[in-house]
Amino acid sequence: MVEDEPQLARQLAAALNDAGYAVDTAADGTRADFLVHTERYDAIVLDLGLPGRDGLKWLEDWRTQGIAVPVLVLTARSSWHEKVLGIDRGADDYVAKPFRIEEVLARLRGLIRRASGQATPELKCGAVNLDPRSSRVTLEGTPIRLTGHEFRVLSYLMHHRGRIVSQLELTEHIYSRGSDRESNTVEVFVARLRRKLGAATIETVRGLGYRMGDAP
Repeated sequence: MVEDEPQLARQLAAALNDAGYAVDTAADGTRADFLVHTERYDAIVLDLGLPGRDGLKWLEDWRTQGIAVPVLVLTARSSWHEKVLGIDRGADDYVAKPFRIEEVLARLRGLIRRASGQATPELKCGAVNLDPRSSRVTLEGTPIRLTGHEFRVLSYLMHHRGRIVSQLELTEHIYSRGSDRESNTVEVFVARLRRKLGAATIETVRGLGYRMGDAP
């Protein structure tokens, strides 16, 4: 998340964390540019009115460099031609300030869902159903209680259903930058998920990582 207003940045980061996202923050484009080139993100929330250099210029650079991560633009510029310019420069969606946090979360869910090829809001793998809107997980219709990290692991695997996801990739996506990233904790979360959802829910691909498919 790239936002130079400290209070708004704190509010957005808190809301995103509560919604189950691991969040890295940057208060200017230089820091954001460093993070974008050193981390793999599911999405970027980008304010345009950044100090020093406009957010659109950073975005245009990223697209020119082949960085395809979905970008949700936040800005006080609400005229239609400003929105068109932002989308033409590479933005995937646009929210004008002032906005409701709920709208930002909804648009972000949509960007991540479409980027992973999911057509419907709810994610389904066999008997497991996950609703990102409510952070609700069910097994054959029965609600399953998960911790925050368990939910993040399951959500990432379900967003990338059918693909092998390495331990390193999971670690990078369930912890924010600067936190204590221990890859062996992923094994713990996967083990807990198997106990709650069934041993066959998450497949271990030896030497490569984990995969979820449609097996019950």
